[in-house]
Amino acid sequence: MSSSFFIKKKETPKFMKKGKNTAGPKRKGDVNSVGKSKVPAKKSSKYNEEISSDSETERPVVPRKRQSNEENDYDETPQEKKLRLAKLYLDQLKEEEEKKAEDESFETDLIAGRLQEEVLEQKGMLQRLLAKELIPPDASEIRLLRGHKLPITCLVISPDDKFIFSAAKDCFIIKWDIESGKKLHTIPGGRKGTEDRHVGHTAHILCMAISSDGKYLATGDMNNLIMIWEAETCKHLYKFTGHKGPVSGLSFRKGTHDLYSASHDRSIKVWNVDENAYVETLFGHQDAITGLDSLSRERCVTAGGRDRSVRVWKIAEESQLVFHGHEGSIDCIQLINEEHMITGADDGSVSLWSVNKKKPLSTVKQAHGCHGDAGLEQPHWVASVAALQNSDTVASGASGCSHNSQVQLWKCGQNYRGLQPLFSIPVPGFINSLKFSSSGQFLVAGVGQEHRLGRWWRIKEAKNGIYVIPLKRKPSNPEEAKTNE
Repeated sequence: MSSSFFIKKKETPKFMKKGKNTAGPKRKGDVNSVGKSKVPAKKSSKYNEEISSDSETERPVVPRKRQSNEENDYDETPQEKKLRLAKLYLDQLKEEEEKKAEDESFETDLIAGRLQEEVLEQKGMLQRLLAKELIPPDASEIRLLRGHKLPITCLVISPDDKFIFSAAKDCFIIKWDIESGKKLHTIPGGRKGTEDRHVGHTAHILCMAISSDGKYLATGDMNNLIMIWEAETCKHLYKFTGHKGPVSGLSFRKGTHDLYSASHDRSIKVWNVDENAYVETLFGHQDAITGLDSLSRERCVTAGGRDRSVRVWKIAEESQLVFHGHEGSIDCIQLINEEHMITGADDGSVSLWSVNKKKPLSTVKQAHGCHGDAGLEQPHWVASVAALQNSDTVASGASGCSHNSQVQLWKCGQNYRGLQPLFSIPVPGFINSLKFSSSGQFLVAGVGQEHRLGRWWRIKEAKNGIYVIPLKRKPSNPEEAKTNE
């Protein structure tokens, strides 16, 4: 056994082997046994002391840089090879640790960005600037899904953007696969007078909503009923009664199974779908409510039809805020984020609102033009609006003549202070419902020959169906633009 010439405090050598001294990259010195073979001395530093036996022949210290350059000029001793491999291993570990630190830093930045977005979303201040990237789609890229016999009145898109649920005046509900355009489920409507024995609707369906987790689908009809369905299988679960007029608006609170409903009886009702329970009723509108929407806060917004008011209902505080701005009946409403919303009216105007201002931030009159003889022009009604959540992109749909019906896309100005037209897409018929996909890749329009709330006139040339409109982006580089051309 070899013996050391000194004792190192609180540290024992880890790499000592019987009959042989091994030099590691981090040892303070090399100790050689008497009578053993000579070992090359290591470079001294302020951390290392070189101790040599009297019998050891002096050997010049080779600088590390020279040593690395001259490695190939002579054969390595086993100890030099071990030292070189140890250095390579340490360099590899250092590189891996640096890369890991960079990845962790990148992940931390991503998480921080995501959290910041969520905070801004909760405050209603998040505005993703997407409108400037959009370009009009080609007519050949727009798909038409047909299956309803009567005008489409409402539709929703599943949270994963894979399915569309549509309903119409024929009392049918159809579940569609977006990619293939095929029907997956059909819930048939019943005839009037068969309410007791028919599972489903027996009157025109006016509104529908899907929960943010895609579990429940809710539909409301002219018979004052709300039906709850399992979205995946289209199985009927519950029937909610209580409204005294047609149910005209439904919305699930985001992240929950709380359901808000609006009716022509001028009331708002709150339901707990998990418990199959009624919660409370809110009053305030002076005329039939025509639209309702909500996001993650415990509040909802409603359009009051001919009372020309928009209201924000604070459920927990049992209070409401009242807004005025349109000159006609407000027929549709949609939240852009927690603080801003868009509305459309039969006076042809589209308005942008903040929940902190009693008047609209911006109003575009005659947003879809006018029709009629000279001197007797009437604006096209705005029958539906949609918003790509937390972005600067919104859309409106008009009801008018077959040659002038269109979906209009708008860009919201900085801090939602204005509305600028982007482009329009001709769609013949009454555009009774509009919805953006969660990803912002496409827009879906529910179209019919008649308005969803009545039969004031009919457009025979229109087709009762669902238009799937892709939202194309500008090419990110010139090469892509040439390829597309």
